[in-house]
Amino acid sequence: MSTPTPPSAAMLRRVVIASVLGNAFEWFDFSIYGLFAAIIAKQFFPSDAPLTSLMFALMSFGVGFAVRPIGGVLLGLYGDRVGRKRALSLTILLMAAGTGMVGIIPNYAAIGVAAPLLIVLARMIQGASAGGEFSGATTMLIEFAPPGVRGLLGSFQMCAQALSFACGAGTVWLLDATLGQQAVESWAWRLPFLFGILIGPIGWLIRSKVDESPEFARHAAASKATPHQPVRLGELVTRYPRELLVSTGTAIVGTVSAYVLAIFLPLLARQLGVSSADASRGTLFAMAIIFVLSPLAGYLSDRLGRKAVFGSATVVYGITVWVLLHRFVAAPSANTLMTLQLAAGICMAFLWGPAPVILAEAFPTAVRATGISLTYNVAVLVFGGFAPSINLWLIKVSGNNAAPAWYIAFSVLIGFASALLMRENAARGADAAARPVPANRT
Repeated sequence: MSTPTPPSAAMLRRVVIASVLGNAFEWFDFSIYGLFAAIIAKQFFPSDAPLTSLMFALMSFGVGFAVRPIGGVLLGLYGDRVGRKRALSLTILLMAAGTGMVGIIPNYAAIGVAAPLLIVLARMIQGASAGGEFSGATTMLIEFAPPGVRGLLGSFQMCAQALSFACGAGTVWLLDATLGQQAVESWAWRLPFLFGILIGPIGWLIRSKVDESPEFARHAAASKATPHQPVRLGELVTRYPRELLVSTGTAIVGTVSAYVLAIFLPLLARQLGVSSADASRGTLFAMAIIFVLSPLAGYLSDRLGRKAVFGSATVVYGITVWVLLHRFVAAPSANTLMTLQLAAGICMAFLWGPAPVILAEAFPTAVRATGISLTYNVAVLVFGGFAPSINLWLIKVSGNNAAPAWYIAFSVLIGFASALLMRENAARGADAAARPVPANRT
């Protein structure tokens, strides 16, 4: 078989933009929906009890998490059968449709009970598309990456997530500062969601201009020459148990770190008397650190190996957060909080940076998109979506505000175990696609 021609620099840049764009948009939507939850509660879930309204708004937010594994697996199967390019184009159109719906749906006062029902539908569409976005975009990016820089290019996905969290907070601050709180609560909160109607066609156009992944194209050509039955979802579990465990463990420690730092820690800080402004500023700085250092972590994983970078970072992250979280709870202040947030951000960058390439290299080409979708979305649903509730429960039953440290420690143990289980070829950055699809593992 002839050696394939490597993609041009221009095509590689286009693939990076196309892959990162949707991932950034997904997390931007996540952050603004959460930040506008109180307003959405008033608009679509009115109640005599404000807490009840907020609860229903957050439940609609949770619907997106519930459908992520289903949407992710379906879009992953689609991408493994028809190609990465077509799956990514479909994903961003679904994402734009769901996000745009939130911006244009009339409120409860205008159309009654149809308003909250439509919001739930919009969140389901968003969740389904988000479920397939990370896996599809990561797969495309890794399969286009030249040898020796897969970790570096894969880390751009995590840069997009960190930047999106920061942009979400910045958007809310900008609207409040320029238009005022009354205008924001009345109509201006819709503007970021309406942005989705614009970004969808632009994202689709960008993604339609990229070539199919060379790795998938070779796999498709080989499949035509030697026809075989595509791997079914059940067979994925029985044939790749070790790969599923490694991928899931990697995703668990990463998603717990994200939800605890960006979502739960600011809530805890406000409960302990630290101002919202101080908590938000620390989160912004931490995300900026992750944005800057993730590519370095990805680069180091290309040079030193995935296992060395990810495993070491997991241990350092666990020890650092354990010590500094207890210190903050014992003496809550803006300074102790900032120290915790900045130190956690540095450690998280070296967790996040190599994570996309670890997930991608765990599976061969034939099942890569499906494998990433299944493991990533299950981890986000169970360990990320429920993280705030679990941590609040831990504090309540223990009477200790530092109890979330145990949840973090649990995720760290899982992440370190996944590092130990990594195959040496994946740890060195070898091409997992070269591994044959096993006939069966019983």
